[in-house]
Amino acid sequence: MATFISHSPEETSALGEQWGRAAKAGWVSGLRGALGAGKTQLVKGLARGLDVADRVRSPTFALVHEYSGGRMPLAHLDFYRLETPAAITAAGLEEYLYAPRGVTVIEWIERWLRDDQSPKSKVQSLLGRYREVRIESLGETERRITYEDLGD
Repeated sequence: MATFISHSPEETSALGEQWGRAAKAGWVSGLRGALGAGKTQLVKGLARGLDVADRVRSPTFALVHEYSGGRMPLAHLDFYRLETPAAITAAGLEEYLYAPRGVTVIEWIERWLRDDQSPKSKVQSLLGRYREVRIESLGETERRITYEDLGD
């Protein structure tokens, strides 16, 4: 597991940009963190690293925003309004987890991963690589971002 301390939204975005530059089709990232922790800021940087020109915004009310035009598609999902894995399945969002066309990033991944289930056991069926990310607020602009890659 790796840890990155961000001192500003720009540093959080820059980390996401690094990840976007290294991303390959089939990668899925699950983001955990409180409201306002910087999850969407990280995704904005990731999109920039994928050369996505569109303005990235939180998909809280839309559930998913798809971005194309970069070097591969980016699907940005938000499970905040979905309480259970069954609700995620009913919304038809599992395709982004099991068969992503490009890169998939999911805010509030804990809605899909139950507390009694380790991410490793749930993501074994995912294609490609899964990155588990936690963002914690340490101060007004400072964040601790821990992440671990599972799978390929």
